[in-house]
Amino acid sequence: MANREKQVDEVYQYDPQTALTMVGSQLRGLSSEEVLHRQEVYGPNQLDKPAGEPLWLTFLKNFSSLMAILLWIGGFVAFFFTDTPELGIAIWAVNVINGCFSFIQEYRAGKATKALEGMLPLYARVIRDGHEEKILAEQLVPGDIVLIEEGDQISADGRILETANFQVNQSALTGESNPVNKNERAIEASAEQPDLLAMKNMVFAGTSVSKGNAKILVTKIGMSTEFGQIAHLTQDVTQTVSPLQVELNRATKQISIIAISIGLFFLLAAVVFIHEPISKSFVFSLGMIVAFIPEGLLPTVTLSLAMAVQKMAKKNALVKKLASVETLGETTVICSDKTGTLTKNEMTVNHIWMPHQEFVVTGTGYEPVGQILADDRVMDRQSDESLTWLLKGAVLCNNASIQPPHGDQTRYTVLGDPTEACLKVLAQKAGLYLDTIHVEAPRVKELTFDSDRKRMTTIHELKSDFLGSHMVSFTKGAPKEIVDLSSQIYDQGQLKPLTKEMAEQILAANDAYAQDGLRVLALAARDLNNLTGDYSIQSVETDLIFMGLLVMQDPPRDDMEAAVAKCHQAHIRIIMITGDYGLTALSIARKIGIVQGDNPRLVTGQELSQLSDEQLQAILREEVVFARIAPEQKYHIVSNLQKLGHIVAVTGDGVNDAPALKKADIGIAMGIAGTDVAKSSADMILTDDNFASIVHAIEEGRAVYQNIKKFLTYIFNSNTSEAVPSAFFLFSRGIIPLPLTVMQILSIDLGTDMMPALGLGIENTNPDIMQQAPRKRTDKLIDKPLLIKSFIWYGLMESTIAMAAFFYVGFLNGTGFTITPDIYHQAMTMTLGAIIFCQIGMVHNCRTERSSVLNKHFFDNGYINFGIVFEIILFLCLVYVPFFHPLFQTAPLGWQHWIYLILCPIPVLLIEEGRKYWLRQHNKA
Repeated sequence: MANREKQVDEVYQYDPQTALTMVGSQLRGLSSEEVLHRQEVYGPNQLDKPAGEPLWLTFLKNFSSLMAILLWIGGFVAFFFTDTPELGIAIWAVNVINGCFSFIQEYRAGKATKALEGMLPLYARVIRDGHEEKILAEQLVPGDIVLIEEGDQISADGRILETANFQVNQSALTGESNPVNKNERAIEASAEQPDLLAMKNMVFAGTSVSKGNAKILVTKIGMSTEFGQIAHLTQDVTQTVSPLQVELNRATKQISIIAISIGLFFLLAAVVFIHEPISKSFVFSLGMIVAFIPEGLLPTVTLSLAMAVQKMAKKNALVKKLASVETLGETTVICSDKTGTLTKNEMTVNHIWMPHQEFVVTGTGYEPVGQILADDRVMDRQSDESLTWLLKGAVLCNNASIQPPHGDQTRYTVLGDPTEACLKVLAQKAGLYLDTIHVEAPRVKELTFDSDRKRMTTIHELKSDFLGSHMVSFTKGAPKEIVDLSSQIYDQGQLKPLTKEMAEQILAANDAYAQDGLRVLALAARDLNNLTGDYSIQSVETDLIFMGLLVMQDPPRDDMEAAVAKCHQAHIRIIMITGDYGLTALSIARKIGIVQGDNPRLVTGQELSQLSDEQLQAILREEVVFARIAPEQKYHIVSNLQKLGHIVAVTGDGVNDAPALKKADIGIAMGIAGTDVAKSSADMILTDDNFASIVHAIEEGRAVYQNIKKFLTYIFNSNTSEAVPSAFFLFSRGIIPLPLTVMQILSIDLGTDMMPALGLGIENTNPDIMQQAPRKRTDKLIDKPLLIKSFIWYGLMESTIAMAAFFYVGFLNGTGFTITPDIYHQAMTMTLGAIIFCQIGMVHNCRTERSSVLNKHFFDNGYINFGIVFEIILFLCLVYVPFFHPLFQTAPLGWQHWIYLILCPIPVLLIEEGRKYWLRQHNKA
């Protein structure tokens, strides 16, 4: 059995009967006993399911961070060992909120393996014991004989035994949209490592039949198939933590350590200097810890990212993983495929070359619009019989069909080869009626395309006169082959000999188009009236009449040049990685501006397989386009870009793209053309399959990063004002009562601060944001300037106003700096209120870095305005609703108190405006 498995990889080299013998099968199929034996040996024809981490364990991990453990312990002590159980409940509530939001942030809905399984068909037609039967696809074994026909999906890898006009769509594995012609002929062995996907006598699981039917011998099933190997690559990819998650985890740990250190210091100081009981001192130190830990950080970040996701969805980019939004803003390289992303995925004829005349075709896409132009004037088609019959021949020698939109569809769809479809579109653009052409020239026979011949021929019985004949063949294929088989040309309605000079002229035109990355087909005809007997390849495809060249391309999207220019302006590289031809890829890359140098590097998959990592990394530092790339090679390119320190975004639509999509920092799948596997493996899905939508998403990602820094500054600046009152209590040795309780601190961090911070998270994008380089991975989200501005500059400003509010109550009551028990709760309420009202000014300060906030419209951010109203209403509830008084130790305020609070934002705004003005003047100097 082991020797048989080794031989299976070589079955393409042998004729069908030998292949059957090698796999231990026969045309009448396997016996029932042999099927049972092989099912025991090989197992079911299905993909392995990776043993993922249980969901409950993933959930619980979000409650075991350093900060979470600290708060669990603190809540436990407060609940069981103090007279403030409500504090313990509040602290535990903080932990639950943070843990739940973290879980939502980290949870991935994509399950690539299930999507892979979903692509495999449920049933297969097999021959066993000499009889045809229908079985579940998972019951297939190597050696089974399977019957497949047009429209079927293929359940296993296999060697073709018999075919009839057989084509397979392998785009899910190779990324190439054109159907592949298949046959049963053996392929000579090569010294090089064979590319099985290129084998014309092999079919593969996960692909589908485009045309015809075949009988195949199953050679591999399940994870052993080419499809399964890609699934294995996808499963093996370890999901990396996003840069934002790394930054937040680092910041949380750092702040937690600082908070614990400060808490321990105050715990010891309270016991030693004030001689408070340990339980009461612990609650006091816990207040300091809670003051310095930004409990609302993760919820606010998550909610801000979620709203950014909603904004991006309106721009055709659906983000599955919230943290990916910020990672987009860091992107330094975009690895993009070509077809359907950079281009329209609509093969379009743009030139027609005929002897002594050349036509330029206008109008793009599959819709029958536009005109055929010649020498910048509208061509009178009726007066040029040569052009008319060239177009008719292109329609007749054609198996594709174009379906108009129906139902909710807005796009034309193509059945068959897109290259053939665009020839029919060309005829429609010229005003020809396809149905009429087929009625006037019904097909008699087809000599199917063959990669060795590089051409196909159809034979028709004409009801109109052409070449003085009623039996005519049309042949289309590679120009050189067509020219070699031609002896005449059809020029301006007349037959002329094909001279050597004219042949050279035709091939020169072909070469010129090919160098521009355009695809060229030649069309020829033949009068068959004098041909007797069977219409064979040898008898029909000779002595042809050359009619012209049809030149086509998959045109770039209309907005591609602007999108690519914007990426270059933003210091983002674009690397094309495609399964298409090298010259075509390079031409498109140059046309839309991806490559701009005189000598960009073109690397094929075959060349890439011979490069070391060091050689590849050297190439990746240059302008490069990759063509004819295999799935594992795309993954390899992404890995090496990451080794060079790049943040890599990768686009893809097929099964073959899944490993690279998961490996990338940002995997981007196509929503229209993408397979379920690609969508499940990706972090983001483009609903319009348009590269320009990626650029919009990157711009939004950069804005998110800037806005996160804005609301981090806002959140942190209240931490100092929350801690300073406790310092007054400690260093006065208890003479000044504690101005702010832990419950009041929590009401700020998880109550009044949340909505304005969220408003900062959706500030409008700075106009110059895409003219800056992506931030470096080494740059910190929470850096020294941010900490100095928030904790020291803003923090001390706010602390001064808050403590002044505390003593202001004493002055109003005639007790000066002495706060009596009767007015203590009112003084604490004023301290809380002063911090809240200072934050109203602070939220506007944080909207700009250097420019004056007065240049912004104060009311153009509805979320900030709503947040300010929300925090005022919440504070009013704490002040005037009796239910909250014992919980938060608040008390009602008088009109003198409210005058102070309403004035609090004014000095906060004016002092900061002075600093920003100084910075602007300093920069000018």
